[in-house]
Amino acid sequence: MEHNQKKFPIGHLYGFLLSLLLTFGAAIIALKTSLSFQTIMWIIGSLAVVQAALQLFMFMHVSEGEDKKAQLINIAYGVFTAVVIVVGSIWVMSFGNHIH
Repeated sequence: MEHNQKKFPIGHLYGFLLSLLLTFGAAIIALKTSLSFQTIMWIIGSLAVVQAALQLFMFMHVSEGEDKKAQLINIAYGVFTAVVIVVGSIWVMSFGNHIH
């Protein structure tokens, strides 16, 4: 066994627990508060971005490795793809029935 290897991945456990905390926090905010719909959606969206970043660093090991430029390009491409899918889906669901 190498000297720098750990027997138990405590970082993964912390990441998992933080992800659960963020998920339950979003659920509690959505179900148990009397905030406006827009405020709830902004809070849930913000928690989702934090959780995505947490998972990139804790589980996908983005900060590790030698080729930082390739990792940055891959993350940018992933964000671009997600934005295109979400915006495109909202656009089609909002304006798709005007053609018929």
